[in-house]
Amino acid sequence: MTGGCRCVLAVVVFLCLCLLAPTEAVGGAKSRPKPQKRPPKKPVVDPTDSTPPAQNIDIQQMTGKWYLLNTASMCPYLIKHGTKVEPTVMTLTGPSDQTLSVSTKTRHNHQCWEILQQYHLTSTPGKLTLKGARPEQNTDIVVGETDYTSYAVLFYQKPGKITVKLYSRSVDDLSEPMLTKFEQLAEKHGMGLAYLFPFPTYSHCGDVDQDHKINCVPTC
Repeated sequence: MTGGCRCVLAVVVFLCLCLLAPTEAVGGAKSRPKPQKRPPKKPVVDPTDSTPPAQNIDIQQMTGKWYLLNTASMCPYLIKHGTKVEPTVMTLTGPSDQTLSVSTKTRHNHQCWEILQQYHLTSTPGKLTLKGARPEQNTDIVVGETDYTSYAVLFYQKPGKITVKLYSRSVDDLSEPMLTKFEQLAEKHGMGLAYLFPFPTYSHCGDVDQDHKINCVPTC
């Protein structure tokens, strides 16, 4: 599903303090160890900060239907149920009034559901925002790479959390180099093969009745 994965991608910064040996005083007597200055703290690098959108993204060309092919994520739900993911298709409409309408259709317990959302455009081309109940719950959506006609790589980001998704304009498999490139991109963000979850490319949902349309921020 689209949206930010509500799970924590642990970002740990290790600060190594070098403890110097005591210096020797004149006459061979050992002096007291000099107090060591703690090195300045290194800034915590958020993996989402190193994910700028692709250059000159035209959101208008991103509209239309996209099939989810693969997801890289440390989301606990996917880790537990990743072998049971269902075919998922996303449709982008707009933009209108500085928003992009997003429809995501997928299946749960043999029932098709449609998730409706609004992505807000930002001043940075290729970067959008899915607003949560509070600002700190917002999710940034970054178009990392696309050619508009065959594939798109999208990042769903919160501080310390990141999910990367590979979409295709058709259900046909993408070229092997593109799939390899996606795997390498996921690896760059600390997600190896164990955190890659391929999605089925068949039996996608069609029309969904009104009782199964919802407005929400999915868990993954």
